[in-house]
Amino acid sequence: MSEENQPEQAQVNELKQVSTIWLVPVIALAIGIWMLVQYVVSKGPEVTLILNTAEGIEVGKTEIRALNVRVGVVTDVRINQDYSAIIATAELDKDAERMLKEDTLFWVVKPRIGKEGISGLDTLLSGAYLQLQPGVSKEEKTSFRVLDIPPVAPPDAKGLRLVLYHNEAGKLGVGDPVLYEGFTVGRVEKVTFDPKRKRANYQLFIFEPYNSLIRKRTRFWLTSGVELRMSAEGFNLKIGSIESLITGGVSFRVPRGNDPGSLITDNMSRFRLYDNLKEARERFFDEYLEYVMLFDESVRGLSAGAPVEYRGIQIGTVRRVPLEMPKALEGFATKQIPVLVRIELGRVYPNLEVEQLPRIKERFENEFQAGLRASLKTGNLLTGALLVDMEIHPDEVMPKERRYGKYDIFPTKAGGFAEIQKQISAMLNKVNEMPVEDTLLTLNDSLQASQRTLRATEKMANELAILLARKETQAIPGEIRESLQQIQNTLNGFGPDGAPYRSLEQALHRFERVMVELQPVLRQINEKPNSLIFSGEKAKDPIPVGRQQFEGQQ
Repeated sequence: MSEENQPEQAQVNELKQVSTIWLVPVIALAIGIWMLVQYVVSKGPEVTLILNTAEGIEVGKTEIRALNVRVGVVTDVRINQDYSAIIATAELDKDAERMLKEDTLFWVVKPRIGKEGISGLDTLLSGAYLQLQPGVSKEEKTSFRVLDIPPVAPPDAKGLRLVLYHNEAGKLGVGDPVLYEGFTVGRVEKVTFDPKRKRANYQLFIFEPYNSLIRKRTRFWLTSGVELRMSAEGFNLKIGSIESLITGGVSFRVPRGNDPGSLITDNMSRFRLYDNLKEARERFFDEYLEYVMLFDESVRGLSAGAPVEYRGIQIGTVRRVPLEMPKALEGFATKQIPVLVRIELGRVYPNLEVEQLPRIKERFENEFQAGLRASLKTGNLLTGALLVDMEIHPDEVMPKERRYGKYDIFPTKAGGFAEIQKQISAMLNKVNEMPVEDTLLTLNDSLQASQRTLRATEKMANELAILLARKETQAIPGEIRESLQQIQNTLNGFGPDGAPYRSLEQALHRFERVMVELQPVLRQINEKPNSLIFSGEKAKDPIPVGRQQFEGQQ
């Protein structure tokens, strides 16, 4: 058979068949990719939380809640490199991403007993959790500092935030009440310290509608539960509310009788924090004139803050006692104690302008010429506190010195106890100047002359008696004899046995005894003028009863 007649043969190729078993990994891979995509799409943001301690925080268990709804969980807890804080990582839900703003707040919720009461009791069974307070800022943030205590108010709360500054820290704590006339209208929500200005800053939140009470001339001062003040005005006891009695707080208002000023609407406006209400009132008088008063008497009992009054009306305040110690060249021989005072013009002229100060100062100079003088007076007999009182003394002469350093001098006059002491000293000087010895010598001479007269009178009476005993005298008519008898009786009355002589002699003896007894008193008064008021004797040290019994047994 030829090749052309041979039949064609088909070419057979083997085909590789794909097994259906391979569909399982393909489907699994597709599902894995889908789940990965879903995880990436649905995964929420990751935030970093900085805590002071990890107490109550557990990885995978500690939840993050917003308005008591779970929005995340803590995934990692570690210590930072310098061991100063705890770094916690938390994973939030996708929907929680819109809550993470610059002003978002986190804090740990756990059982807490604070100034506002008891909170977090539900965590006794469920455990502590992190509370998230959404922010309202437009800027986003993923790293936050966890607060130690819950915030007083949320960032979007309606009200007014203020900042009070004070030179000392520790005056207020977070959560302390802000009071107006004893009613709580806000809270202290933050306490910081500025190292540059060396001031403590206390941030307050005033709830709406009480923010309308904040004015330009509002004054803030610390409120203690019990305030006891003892001054020249006496004792002043004030008891606050129960909350302020336990925790203290801060109060505010515009001083009565003053213009409140414009309404404060800007957040973070700054105000000064005063230590008490009295200081807030005193510092309200920003315009004042400073004078130095030179006192020759003791200033014991006069302290800074004592009132300067005119006939019972306070017009100023004592600022420094003494202004300075005696200089080395002059020493204590100057006998004058300088005291710095402020005449607070707001007390005298309520609507005073700064431009009027020179004219007010000229008025005071005219008052000095008219006799206006300052003196020390006792303000409280129980405590011995002194105050400065002003009065017009027209007869007083203007002092030559009108300046003391950089201050003008306010003329003074001794008053009170010093004036009494001066009068007693003047009286004692007059007593010392009396010619006591000359008077005694004169009295002795008079007594001797009287004795000579009496002896002469006695001699005359004896001679008259002899004359009457004579016979010739008996022949004298009866009337003349009676007259001579009366004369003899009269002369006998002036003799040593007569009543006038004895009375005069007793009076002279008593006078001599009084003058002798008076001489030691005069010497003591001359050496110590104030011995008329204060006793010069020192009390003996008391001897214990036990020692007396012991000495008696011996």
